[in-house]
Amino acid sequence: MSSLTSSAIGGTPVPAKKKNPVAAAADKVAEKVQEIAHPGNEIPGAPAPVPTPVNEPTEPTEPLPPKPDQRGPDTYSPTGQKTGTPQTEVAQGGEFLTTAQGARLPDTDHSLKAGPRGPVLLQDHHLREKITHFDHERIPERVVHARGAAAHGTFQGYGTGEGISKAAFLGKDVETPVFVRFSTVLGSRGSADSVRDTRGFATKFYTSEGVFDLVGNNIPVFFIQDAIKFPDVIHAGKPHPDREIPQAQSAHDTFWDFVTLHTEATHHTLWNMSDRGIPRSYRMMEGFGVHTFRLVNAEGATTLVKFHWKPKLGVHSLVWEEAQITAGVDPDFHRRDLADAIEAGAFPQWELGVQTFPDTDDQMFEGIDLLDPTKIVPEELAPVQPIGLLTLNANPSNYFAETEQVAFHVGHLVPGIDVTNDPLLQGRLFSYLDTQISRLGGPNFGQLPINRTHAPVNDMLRDGMHQTAVHRGVAPYRPNSLDGGCPFLAGADNGAYIEVPEPVPASRKVRDAAASFDDHFTQPRLFWLSMTPTEREHIVAAYTFELSKCWETAIKERALFVLANIDAELCAQVAAGLGLPAPAPTVKLADPVPSPALSQLGGTWPLDGRIIGIITEGDQDLTGVRSVRQAVLDAGMVPLVIAPTGGILAPGGEPVTVQRTFANARSTEFDALLLGGAPAVGADAYGARDAKVDDDIAMAVGIDSRVLLMVMEAYRHGKALGAWGDGTETLVAAGVAPDSPGVVTADTADTALEQLTSLLGSHRAWNRFTPSV
Repeated sequence: MSSLTSSAIGGTPVPAKKKNPVAAAADKVAEKVQEIAHPGNEIPGAPAPVPTPVNEPTEPTEPLPPKPDQRGPDTYSPTGQKTGTPQTEVAQGGEFLTTAQGARLPDTDHSLKAGPRGPVLLQDHHLREKITHFDHERIPERVVHARGAAAHGTFQGYGTGEGISKAAFLGKDVETPVFVRFSTVLGSRGSADSVRDTRGFATKFYTSEGVFDLVGNNIPVFFIQDAIKFPDVIHAGKPHPDREIPQAQSAHDTFWDFVTLHTEATHHTLWNMSDRGIPRSYRMMEGFGVHTFRLVNAEGATTLVKFHWKPKLGVHSLVWEEAQITAGVDPDFHRRDLADAIEAGAFPQWELGVQTFPDTDDQMFEGIDLLDPTKIVPEELAPVQPIGLLTLNANPSNYFAETEQVAFHVGHLVPGIDVTNDPLLQGRLFSYLDTQISRLGGPNFGQLPINRTHAPVNDMLRDGMHQTAVHRGVAPYRPNSLDGGCPFLAGADNGAYIEVPEPVPASRKVRDAAASFDDHFTQPRLFWLSMTPTEREHIVAAYTFELSKCWETAIKERALFVLANIDAELCAQVAAGLGLPAPAPTVKLADPVPSPALSQLGGTWPLDGRIIGIITEGDQDLTGVRSVRQAVLDAGMVPLVIAPTGGILAPGGEPVTVQRTFANARSTEFDALLLGGAPAVGADAYGARDAKVDDDIAMAVGIDSRVLLMVMEAYRHGKALGAWGDGTETLVAAGVAPDSPGVVTADTADTALEQLTSLLGSHRAWNRFTPSV
């Protein structure tokens, strides 16, 4: 074989890279390890779709395909025409590196210079193109909801919504592609996932009648009643403008200054201080449309509704210490959980449901103003009726092109769905469109692949920045005759979107709100009274923590006046934690009927995608580890083997791959722990290398202190613990009694897993906690 190969440019011979025999041998070993480490990619998280060699590949190949769990936007033209183009044909192609215009490049490591030590030449078009594009890679991040994660999926209508809406995607067994983006509100793109914050739950339906965006949150109410105050509440919640701290937190003076002066924020604030503010995962998070919408059926009859997303896995949360630890050790916790679950085949699902209300002139229901976005209607008064199923089944193939560039707008509506006069919703109808024009560089953001409608577009909108459609015709106006009169206007019988001709009350122009908007405390009291004692403890702790972070005593005192108008015990407990007197209420406390539907506790739920940590000594008989690992997989959960070191464990049987080590594992990643032994102190267990090591404990009990830390944390956070064999010794050494609530021990690994699984359905061992309120 010749020692020269033809280069990409002009066939000029260039020296071929010689294969290092040691590296070649290492490649074979690495491939074998990958085969063992990722048999069928049972454990999610592999970064590439094929095993990665040790040595740099030198044989030109086409770009690798995406992983099986990934896909890009469906291939539609900028004008909504289905192209049928394979997704591989709209991704990068070809074996060789090129310029943006397709010219192949021989080198991308060296600038064009006047000699090896000379100045760089201005004519280096590749340097300028590469640097210029890099300089402009980032677009302005969202002011709110900047930190996001997303997935592709499908929505299947049950047909139960056809009686109240003529929207085609709600028809029986109609399948509609969707793209869903979850997000935090306050933090920047680089902030942590597990902060205490409201979460966004935005769904883009690519329906046959156009795009419908349901842009909601994981909390059913909002801080404000009128959109004109939206800049104020966000400015108050964002980091202080002088120091740009704290990031992604509400535990500071400006936030509490605003929400205690605007007591309409009390209801949302209470939800945020509850466990709802720190969800366990996006998969276990409820979603709400927040506002009241108006649906229209085929006969023109209207119904007022509130939209709900109900997760099939139930609604679950982190505990506060767990959330704080997670923010440091794994700030990507929620986005990783979502992506890994989809890759593992544990597809997240939610039912879309609606609460329905008569479309009366006053738009009230059981004394509740349906136009007030700070109010809920308890499900006991208006049950949530399921109308369809959402399944997320594919991860994005490119974060920027999809998750970052997706553009939602509450004004993206389809026939059968209309808005109401909710003053917060009315302002959002302007704000979202205005934001996208600024953030995505012009009015053509709808032509980005992730935003393209799946319905034909003939909009007469022309030109503008980033126009990618090539329009034809000479008459982008109507009426016209030069283009044959096209486009024509549609009527209701042709599927036109027609706003409901709702009467506008004769009145005078005012800057005011209805008197029914004035009650700011009845519904927060309803929420508090609906919580279990354990959930109330968490609310007390959250208020105490957040307010203790405020510098101004006056703000703390004002917050206590607000709490006094919700509940005396809540106020007294928080006041005690702050070292301040508890004031008396300034309003008569309401006596609402509690709503059990508001509590997260008390049920049992599926275990799909739950993470089970299996702790092993590393050099023990691995029969039990192999058995429970497979059993966890068979149950639709994810087993992660935790050992003293990484690599492959294989004494006496089928190899076992280590996914986590004592050094890099933390209890917060796991829903439960299974202990298969009493691991001795690891070779890397000394303080200079790992601050989690406690030499005194290790010497006293002979067990690696990092394992004991994992067990103690998991127990403290209410997680299920199981042990077999010598694993019971580890429980005892960690100070956990084997007969404690939520702890199981057994002679065999399979029996321990069986008992452990029965505990996981309730999410946590809540009976470990002794409430005081």
